[in-house]
Amino acid sequence: MSENKPRRSFFAAIRSYILAGVFTAIPIWVTWLIFAFLVQLLRDVGAPPIARVAEALRPVAPAISAPLEDPWLQSAVAVVLVLVGFLLLGWFSSRVIGQRFVAAFDSLMGRIPLVELIYGALRKLLTTVQQKPEGVQRVVLIDFPSPEMKTVGLVTRTLVDQDTGRKLAAVYVPTTPNPTSGYLEIVPLDRVTSTNWTVDEAMEFVVTGGAVAPPTMNYDRSANAATEPTAEGTDESASNE
Repeated sequence: MSENKPRRSFFAAIRSYILAGVFTAIPIWVTWLIFAFLVQLLRDVGAPPIARVAEALRPVAPAISAPLEDPWLQSAVAVVLVLVGFLLLGWFSSRVIGQRFVAAFDSLMGRIPLVELIYGALRKLLTTVQQKPEGVQRVVLIDFPSPEMKTVGLVTRTLVDQDTGRKLAAVYVPTTPNPTSGYLEIVPLDRVTSTNWTVDEAMEFVVTGGAVAPPTMNYDRSANAATEPTAEGTDESASNE
C-alpha cells in the first residue's frame, strides 16, 4: 500500500502539471493565432506594392532593392505601411473635406445593387457602435434565457413600440468564448439593467467565461437609477431653492 501511494501521487502531480501547461498555453496560442491572422491580412494588402517597388528599383538601385525582396523585411514594411495608411485615412476622414468625400462615396455605394445591402449594413453597424444609445448604457444585463437568469448584452439601439409607445432596446448577447456569435434580443427598456462596465470589460468577461471581470456590477439596480435623484431629494432641493 505504501508503494502505491507514491505512484498515485506521482501520476496525479504529472496530470496536474499537464493541465496547468494546457491552461497556460491556450491563451498564448489563441492570442498568437489572432495576431498572426491580423498580420497576414495586413501583409496581403501591403506586400504586393512593396514587391513592385523592389522590382522597379532592381535595375537602378540594387542595394535598396535587395533588402526589400527579403520576405521578412517585406512583411514588416508592408504591415507598417498599411497601419500608416489607416492612420492617414482616419485623419483625412475626420476633416471637413474628408467627411464630404466619405459622404459622396457612401452615396455612390448606395446606388449599386447588392453592394448597398452589404456596405450600408456595415456602415450603419459601425456608426451605431460608435454612438451611445439613448436612455441606457451600452453594456447591460437582461433576463436571458429565463427570468431567473441574467446575461451580459450590448445595446445597439433603442426603439419605440408603434402601438403603445413603450421604449425598447435592441440588445446583442455575445456567446462564450466566441463573442462574434450570439443572439439579438428586443427587450423592453424598463426590464434592462444598465451597468457601469465598459465594452472592453464586458468582452473580457464573455471571452474568459467570467474569470476576468470588475469586482462589482449592477445586478439588481440599474446604474442609471443609481445616479438619478430620488423624489425626496428633488422635493428637498426644490424647497431649498
